[in-house]
Amino acid sequence: MDFLIPERTQIIVEMMDEFVKKELYPLEKDLDSDDYPAFEKELHKKREIVKQMELWAPNHPKEFGGMGLSLMEHALVSEVLGQSPLGHYVFGCQAPDAGNIEILHLYGTPAQKEKYLKPLIEGKIRSCFSMTEVDMPGSNPVMLETTAIKDGTDYVINGHKWYSSSADGAEFAIVMAVTNPENSTYLQASMILVPADTKGFNLVRNIPVMGHSGKGYFSHGEIIYQNCRVPQDNILGGEGQGFVMAQDRLGPGRIHHCMRWIGICNRSFDLMCRRAATRTIAPGKKLASKQIVQAWIAECAADIQAARLMVLHAAWRIDTLGASAARKEISMIKYVVANTLQKVVDTAIQIHGGLGMSSDTILAYFFCHERGARIYDGADEVHKTSVAKQILKNYMN
Repeated sequence: MDFLIPERTQIIVEMMDEFVKKELYPLEKDLDSDDYPAFEKELHKKREIVKQMELWAPNHPKEFGGMGLSLMEHALVSEVLGQSPLGHYVFGCQAPDAGNIEILHLYGTPAQKEKYLKPLIEGKIRSCFSMTEVDMPGSNPVMLETTAIKDGTDYVINGHKWYSSSADGAEFAIVMAVTNPENSTYLQASMILVPADTKGFNLVRNIPVMGHSGKGYFSHGEIIYQNCRVPQDNILGGEGQGFVMAQDRLGPGRIHHCMRWIGICNRSFDLMCRRAATRTIAPGKKLASKQIVQAWIAECAADIQAARLMVLHAAWRIDTLGASAARKEISMIKYVVANTLQKVVDTAIQIHGGLGMSSDTILAYFFCHERGARIYDGADEVHKTSVAKQILKNYMN
């Protein structure tokens, strides 16, 4: 693996890093603003500046208006954008749109690409991914109760989904539903495009996450599909291909998430070091003089570096060998980086004391909204089991 970063990529990363720190950090104070439309308007202004700088949609195809960066390049980009909760959104590479764009690019028909993919990449619309169900285990994605039954030339969809992130204000959803219950387990579900204004698409609420319901893009929707009728032409790929497509979506998506988490780690680490170096605890003594604080900082520095290199290695394997060959690495980074994130943010809060518990720094926001890192896209325990099975195969006759 070559650790050298091409000059062009380095320039892109540095430009984005500067923009995030100068333009986005000051806006973070309005993340929980009661006037969300005004906040969103400011974000859209920043998006237009990003487009003028030709830094828009870094990981999306050039033919649709993106920068066309490789997964390795986007991993480095995702790290600097992840320093702010606003980074990926302002640069047009936010989840769940990024994953939906990948699916539409790989499996969409020309008509679907024109109607959904093009405006999605341009940032004119948003989308959501409707897979997780209220009563089914998210750790077992083949267990779905939502059905899409053929009726004439349509599908009629019925089901109850939640954590359909960013459904509030989304133009459409990609819905995972059982279309072929007679098939083998992994060939029963399909992905279907459902416009949000379709009758029977009911956004019940934005789910409060640790007390914060969120608004617009920064929300997680609960949706009831009640006799929701869409044309059969809205299917993505083909019937029964939903699980395979979901795996195609989630592999690179985990790289994006993990490098975003590294960005959060870097921001939190910087804040903890600054606090330790400036916080007076006695006449002539700073917090940084305490050996326990020095140990925490040393441990976090090593943990972040190790996690970062693991993610870059996984991205490199996907770019060079394909996602299938990197299954073990993808699973490993998911739980290693998620736990590194938890440790670093928690340590930063501890070093900040009462200030860390307040919303006067970004740390409380990170702690609240990123605890789910160990749950979504596969719980830690599921990934650990998967890794162990792959390793033990080599030891069993």
